[in-house]
Amino acid sequence: MSDVVAVEAQSGQPALSQVERVVDTFVAPSKTFTDILRNTSWWLPFLLAVVVSIGVTFAIDRQVGFGRVVENVILDSPKQEEQMQSLPPDQRAARVSAMTGGYKYVTYATPVIILIISAIGALINWGSFNVGLGAKTTFGQMFCVWMYASLPRLLSGLLTLVTVLFGGNAESFNIKNPVGTNLAYFMPDAAPWLKTALSFFDVIGIWNLVLLVIGTSIVAKVSRGKAAAVVVGWWVIVLVLSVITAAVSG
Repeated sequence: MSDVVAVEAQSGQPALSQVERVVDTFVAPSKTFTDILRNTSWWLPFLLAVVVSIGVTFAIDRQVGFGRVVENVILDSPKQEEQMQSLPPDQRAARVSAMTGGYKYVTYATPVIILIISAIGALINWGSFNVGLGAKTTFGQMFCVWMYASLPRLLSGLLTLVTVLFGGNAESFNIKNPVGTNLAYFMPDAAPWLKTALSFFDVIGIWNLVLLVIGTSIVAKVSRGKAAAVVVGWWVIVLVLSVITAAVSG
């Protein structure tokens, strides 16, 4: 019996196309993640992420401008604003120019960053499940799960695109938190550490987290509770470290 037939017989579902996988991630995620046991191809979610991220970057560049993006980032950080004000005009201008270039190039490089973050996240989950829970999943399966579980984040990109093109105010645009899908968005004057903490309680981010739990549970063949302990555990660790960093950096 071939591997494909074996997986179909075990799961009770036929093989899915890439488009069906994407659709099912939103409406029947278990089908998508079960199909990853058959095939670990992830090109379509990555292609969609590239298209959306490049579209958002072009919109920000044209409608807002990365000079304005940097000014807003500085204004959003009291400590950074104080440091900039203490510099002589020529040094301040040079610092802003360097930051503008940095934000622009990094934002245009978002597709590469997506691959790097996905690889790191998949590697951590792979090690956690195989070593911590004795699972026998592969890195390729975990990487594919990460890619498909991240599909809801495309909605954040699309909302950002709509906001920038049709309803955005360049003077208030915050590239770190561009749309109101989390609590921090509605508390712009809160302390940096609090805004960082609240930004983790994001509707789309939590959706992504739930999909990761479902997906890792299926490919690692462990209970949802054990999968949640690993996935949510790492989420909490990242949250705490991010809050500490924000508190120290101001």
